[in-house]
Amino acid sequence: MFSLSVDKVAESQQNLKATLRRKFSHILEGQATETNKISLNNIYTELYVTEGGSGEVNKEHEVRQIETTPRIHVGQEKSIHCDHLFAPLPERGCDIRTVVTRGVAGIGKTVLTNKFTLDWAEERANENLEFVFPLSFRELNLMKKKNFSLVELLVVLFPEIKDIEIFTNVKKNMLFILDGLDESRLSLDFNRCEILSDVTQTTTIAVLMTNLIRGRLLPMALVWITSRPVASSQIPANCVDLVTEVRGFNNLQKDEYFRRKISDVNLANRVIAHVKTCRSLHIMCHIPIFCWMAATVFEKNMATKESNDTPKTLTQMYIHFLSLCEEAMKKRLTGRRESNADCVRANLLALGKLAFQELEKGHLIFNESDLKLNGIDTEQASMFSGVYTQIFHEEMTVCKEKMFCFVHLSVQEFFAALYVFLTFHNDNVNVLVKLSASRRFLSRPSELILYKEAVEKALRSEKGDFDMFLRFLLGLSLESNQTLLKHLMVNNRTQQKTRTEIVKHIKEKIRSNPSPDRCLNLFHCLNELNDHSLVEEIQSYLSSGSLNRANLSPAQWATLVFVLLTSEEEHSTFELGNYTRSEEGLLRLLPVVKTAQVANLNACNLTLTCCENLANAISSSQLRELDLSNNNLTDVGLMKLSSGLRNSKVETLRLRSCSLTERSSNDLASFVSSASCLLKLLDLSDNEFHDLGVRRFSDGLRSSDCKLETLNLSLCSVGEEGCIFLASALNSCHLRELDMSYNHPGNSGLNLLTALKEDPQCSLVKLSMDQCGEFRIQPGPKKYTIKLTLDPNTAHKDLSLSEENKKATRWTKQPYPDHPERFDFWPQVLCREGLTGRYYWEAEWTGRVFIGVAYKRIPRKGETDDCWLGRNNSSWGLNCNKDGYKALHKGTGIPITTKPNSNKVGVFLDWSAGMLSFYMLSCGSLKLLHTFHTTFDEPVYPGFHLGWVDSKVYLC
Repeated sequence: MFSLSVDKVAESQQNLKATLRRKFSHILEGQATETNKISLNNIYTELYVTEGGSGEVNKEHEVRQIETTPRIHVGQEKSIHCDHLFAPLPERGCDIRTVVTRGVAGIGKTVLTNKFTLDWAEERANENLEFVFPLSFRELNLMKKKNFSLVELLVVLFPEIKDIEIFTNVKKNMLFILDGLDESRLSLDFNRCEILSDVTQTTTIAVLMTNLIRGRLLPMALVWITSRPVASSQIPANCVDLVTEVRGFNNLQKDEYFRRKISDVNLANRVIAHVKTCRSLHIMCHIPIFCWMAATVFEKNMATKESNDTPKTLTQMYIHFLSLCEEAMKKRLTGRRESNADCVRANLLALGKLAFQELEKGHLIFNESDLKLNGIDTEQASMFSGVYTQIFHEEMTVCKEKMFCFVHLSVQEFFAALYVFLTFHNDNVNVLVKLSASRRFLSRPSELILYKEAVEKALRSEKGDFDMFLRFLLGLSLESNQTLLKHLMVNNRTQQKTRTEIVKHIKEKIRSNPSPDRCLNLFHCLNELNDHSLVEEIQSYLSSGSLNRANLSPAQWATLVFVLLTSEEEHSTFELGNYTRSEEGLLRLLPVVKTAQVANLNACNLTLTCCENLANAISSSQLRELDLSNNNLTDVGLMKLSSGLRNSKVETLRLRSCSLTERSSNDLASFVSSASCLLKLLDLSDNEFHDLGVRRFSDGLRSSDCKLETLNLSLCSVGEEGCIFLASALNSCHLRELDMSYNHPGNSGLNLLTALKEDPQCSLVKLSMDQCGEFRIQPGPKKYTIKLTLDPNTAHKDLSLSEENKKATRWTKQPYPDHPERFDFWPQVLCREGLTGRYYWEAEWTGRVFIGVAYKRIPRKGETDDCWLGRNNSSWGLNCNKDGYKALHKGTGIPITTKPNSNKVGVFLDWSAGMLSFYMLSCGSLKLLHTFHTTFDEPVYPGFHLGWVDSKVYLC
């Protein structure tokens, strides 16, 4: 009996494989028909799929998401082959049952699952699976009013398994593919859905799918769900074991696709070369369906004529694609009474009307009734092969209703724009403005108002639903594009004056500071209108290197973002200081930060004000490394940041000298111990954590979910007690490197931490305990003491350096070689160290000496005040001689009443707070002489001016 069951299962399995081979071995691509379908194995190009999705779902327009894809670097993503989705890898720590694969429309999710199914059916891969059941939500939608048990549903869809009692004889190694969750019209309620575990119990399709995904129904079965990003968020995180993302084609895969699609090798190479010269086209070719469109258009265009009118913009591409569709329509219209041109125009308008009205409703899939409402019958729909995809074939026995959609959302947006454009030019009707019939008859509509209203419509949409529509509509206004459409237009074309006015209007909108995403789209609109003036202005700033000192307007900031995001160069590291050192600059440039792998925001005058916006950007970014050191963030700022960090991909976080205290330690402990936290390196140096903060933070280190490998607590006022708590936590964590320098561990703390480093059972392999002592935990600036050295390359030739470059004396000329950084007139010298945190140093002076700091950019050649320390806006300091002290900046001296009774001066720098303080040392105590309050915009270098011969300065 058992043998009979096994034989039946094997027979049913082979029958199912045969059915799936027939169903998935060929695909209908574009204008292909049932008689000339294309082999999936021949055309299939491997897709770039990555493991792990961003913590938060990206709700931007999907074309906008694709436009950031080129800036996502292959090295920062872990790719995964679909055959390995359910492999039990050790780093995942658990078996994989449910996988969600995200991807924008047209990126290749369905083809990916079809290829997976075909490979199984052809016994090329995944032989460990006994059964694979590919289900489509499009198909399930049409059955939502019927009730089935899971057994009944599968028998209806896969009759091959009818007689084998599948759930009795096959209990594992069964895969359900649920394709297109974003197209589901089922009510999937994961919170209140009834619990169902019986595969023979009848219920709704929605309840079956909800329980299957949750794992209440067939908990041992594997489930693979595909979806567009936003829709995938409806599945609770605890129901998903692995999230993957289809990135589409990377650059090599694009080339491979074109070579597979275009048989003429020389022509394929010409097409590839052309696409690479057109940034917007090359970006869109990440989408496989767009690659197909481009290959179809370019193969025809570049094979038959010179490349004078070869498409270079998106609008031109879609117009050429439209012309190919028109040719196919005309062939099918041969023999009709009415003019082919009139019939094509009428059909395109009907198609455009459908596209526009359904776009306004947010609908991407339509049924026959939607078509009829817009004047399209089912027979007409067959003319639109290549524009429409017929979702269900008539031979479907369960569902008799047909459904339709455009091959890609951008195609629907183009046809919507074409409808609005032709309706205006041919019928004098502005469909974007709601007018009464009488007003519409009396007034001739203004074309400028049409475009302005389209701009407003796009700006009003928070998710960018009309961004591409606007780009296409404005692109259609170009004379060169209207020449291609002349057979569809019956009235006058757009005047140059109108185009000039709409360019002016768009620039005004950019200056009004809309949201970053809407602003970026306005620049794409200017690109479609061939206006590059704003971009050229910013590029001149960039090439001159003067951008970080320029006072940019909102429009210029927006232009900079556009230039950086559309640059052909792939900048994996974003350096805010290259452009600005301000919060305004960071907030303006957040769209660029989100696309970088490394963001260096060190010493950029940031405060808690920007933290909430930065957190939102981090949570949906590609960042792996973030440096926020030397910014006055405070505990409140870190609290705001923590939510974004918790859901991010950040592995390295630097928070040196960010005005944090022990009040931040609970947030940090919670963050590093969360399962979603990927952090491996954390730099908390130069913050006031004290023993209490380290004690609280140690609780996070003990968590089994903590992945930290490197921790820097240098200069954090940590004493013996804190080190003891830290040592106890290290026994159970993965930490390999620990920096406790510039603290006071005491004998017990030092011994415990040192013993852990020697313990083979402990992960710790590197321990830094330099420059420790009791004074490191005392209040006052001395705990920030740093050892400085004079830089011989900057020393004037009258200055003699000695005692390992700790002492300078003004005396006779020295045989120093010429150097571009050497002062050639004023007797001055700078230190090697550029400082941006909190630091304290002491200098002993003799004679007349200026003690201060300067930017590295201070000129070195000549006798002007620009080169003289204290006489310009690049240096600050204190003049010292036996008669008294004088604070000096920009040449303005501030006399100090305190008389020198010591020749030692202490200097304390708090860079992020913009404070530079000078103290007189007397009998071991510090007496404040003067404090400068400013905003530093780059690292400062300690420096000295020796005014008299035989003057000396010594770094203590």
